Amino acid sequence: MDQMLLADLVTDLPDAVRLQRAVHTLREHFHCDAVGLLSLDTDSLRLVAASGLAHEALGRRFVVAQHPRFATILARREPTWFEPGSVLPDPYDGLLDDKKGTPLPVHDCLGVSLYTEGRLWGAITLDALKTGTFSDAGLVELKRYAMMLEAAIRISALEKENRSLRQLGSTVSGSLQLIDEHELLGESPAISQLLHELDVVADSDLPVLLLGETGVGKDLFARRLHRHSRRSHKPMVHVNCAALPESLAESELFGHVKGAFSGAVSDRAGRFEAAQGGTLFLDEVGELPLSVQAKLLRALQNGEVQRLGTDDVIKTDVRIIAATNRQLKDHTLSGDFRADLYHRLSVYPVHIPPLRERGRDILILAGHFLELSRARLGLRGLRLSYIAEQALMNYSWPGNVRELEHVISRASLKMLSRGASRDQILTLGPDVLDVGIAASPAPGFQEINVARGAGAADAPGQAGADNNDDDDLYAPEPFYGSQAAMPPASPQKPPAVILPLREAVDAAQRSAVLQALASTGQNWTQAARALQLDSSNLHKLARKLGLK
Repeated sequence: MDQMLLADLVTDLPDAVRLQRAVHTLREHFHCDAVGLLSLDTDSLRLVAASGLAHEALGRRFVVAQHPRFATILARREPTWFEPGSVLPDPYDGLLDDKKGTPLPVHDCLGVSLYTEGRLWGAITLDALKTGTFSDAGLVELKRYAMMLEAAIRISALEKENRSLRQLGSTVSGSLQLIDEHELLGESPAISQLLHELDVVADSDLPVLLLGETGVGKDLFARRLHRHSRRSHKPMVHVNCAALPESLAESELFGHVKGAFSGAVSDRAGRFEAAQGGTLFLDEVGELPLSVQAKLLRALQNGEVQRLGTDDVIKTDVRIIAATNRQLKDHTLSGDFRADLYHRLSVYPVHIPPLRERGRDILILAGHFLELSRARLGLRGLRLSYIAEQALMNYSWPGNVRELEHVISRASLKMLSRGASRDQILTLGPDVLDVGIAASPAPGFQEINVARGAGAADAPGQAGADNNDDDDLYAPEPFYGSQAAMPPASPQKPPAVILPLREAVDAAQRSAVLQALASTGQNWTQAARALQLDSSNLHKLARKLGLK
């Protein structure tokens, strides 16, 4: 094993590959069932590499204060062995691949904290379902291998710094954090390429136009651009253009002086001044009225603004990031958006892929939202059944990541409302997720084997807690990524789920809004006309329904 780890240390490998190979080697050497490498970020631990754990675990953050085993490991420099009789709850309860959704049986657990340059970096944990897997000699071995892991982490951090210096030609932080944007989760090729592209363009002062459907997280990508830019020490000011009334938009953007209009009782700086030296993020820029677009164009062209009510010119130095879910280029042809402003904003356009194109990132993000819901609701554990994973992977996600977050939060509350206990591990099935299974799966979906070992059989009569009732409704055979590829369904079908009236109304409204947007090319103004709604009321309704 020493030779394998050392060979990886001196081999030119991507960071993720090097660390993944290290945990796999540890799992084989110690003959255990799961190994997790966790990075510490302020008060939380996050898995950066794992072997033997469910895929959704990679999206979870473990708040150290809520997990006494992690707190114990981090508090010591020496390895910690939790014997089978330990009363401390295991944070991986229900997350091992072959024990998904069920509590872990009595087992052994080892863990040790990891340091780099004298600073606490994280921890490595080993879990074995068979008691007696670890011994006193294992603690000594783990201590030695922990030193090798610390070296691998340090090498990965140095290589990352060197790549940044070569690509950007600027000084970067010496941080040893391998994952510095925890809210931007995902490992798909689409998201990996996008993040690399954003890191390169962040160091320039070019205006960036973020394009993508509603709910893809354009504001998170904008914040990443700012944090990775030379302006990161200055403010980033967020302007929601869709929420700016036309009568007040000029004052909000450029400011006003006392007496400029009725109600202007004092001088007030605008958003351009507030962002001086930093970044101005114009969210939903496609919703700006034409009259405001003209004034915004002048400010961008001249690098100066005038407060309402005065002729004094104020020089500005801001980097512009804009975002829209519209096809702005098409709207310039129809006259709904100024062509000259479009060209000023879209110096560097960036397309953010919808969730349905991100493959198994769906499960990683679902794991993240499951952990958030578990902590908020004070639950022992919150998991997805295998059939629920199929439903998430096959759904088209018109509301993207924001919709996924709302689906998980809503399903968690449904379980509690149906009488589930907070002291049990709750397993979310497709009936509470309230998402239909689409005709074709999301790209990147692979077969998932739902067959279980004899020790993981479900106990009858405990719907949604420590078992998977929805799995019992289906034959426990391997299911396939496409409905067409599945074996013929059993004549016995699960009973139809009757939604509460409020949820049924929300579903009908959501469908009507999405249909109107699709028929108008995602033009919110035209969609509001088609639905005979005021534009501002449509935006409020969309936010209520989780579409914005």
